[in-house]
Amino acid sequence: MQLWVGLGNPGGQYALNRHNVGFMAVDAIAAVHGFGPISKKFSGWAQDGRIADERIIVLKPATFMNESGRAVAEALRFFKLGVEALTVFHDELDLAPMKVKVKQGGGTAGHNGLRNIDQHLGREFRRVRLGIGHPGHKDRVTPYVLGNYAKAEQDALADMLGAVSAEAAWLAKGDDVRFMSDVALRLQD
Repeated sequence: MQLWVGLGNPGGQYALNRHNVGFMAVDAIAAVHGFGPISKKFSGWAQDGRIADERIIVLKPATFMNESGRAVAEALRFFKLGVEALTVFHDELDLAPMKVKVKQGGGTAGHNGLRNIDQHLGREFRRVRLGIGHPGHKDRVTPYVLGNYAKAEQDALADMLGAVSAEAAWLAKGDDVRFMSDVALRLQD
């Protein structure tokens, strides 16, 4: 069993924020792979499904970004899983828009959701970094991250979420390199 967590902020006003691309990714994965109904659990919303013969629980913490670690730790404890079973999908300023990279462990690069998970569980969990690009100056980061995707970005965003969902079996099997390669191939057009 694996726990895949999408990071974001709850509430309709945040739904299309760049900071919520983690929520968007796990929603797309659950939809494409026919996961069960959403249930309110672990201080968030969870769905259960199977990808590549692996049981996957997707979780969207309802705790707001800065308290994401509480919901994640609660779910891992409930299922008696270690951090090796955890994958976190999150926005990444240091990647070009719509680029997707996977890494094991590492720093938080100022991401408050990752920082809070690190505080609860340590750093050694897998991260799926979903590029949003950088606005150019640190003073513009907060409004940019909490801003909605522009209308001109919507098609590229849908393509990226579709590629991540379509290639999710490689993540489930633990083949991060193949996942990144196949996502990149789908996004070449």
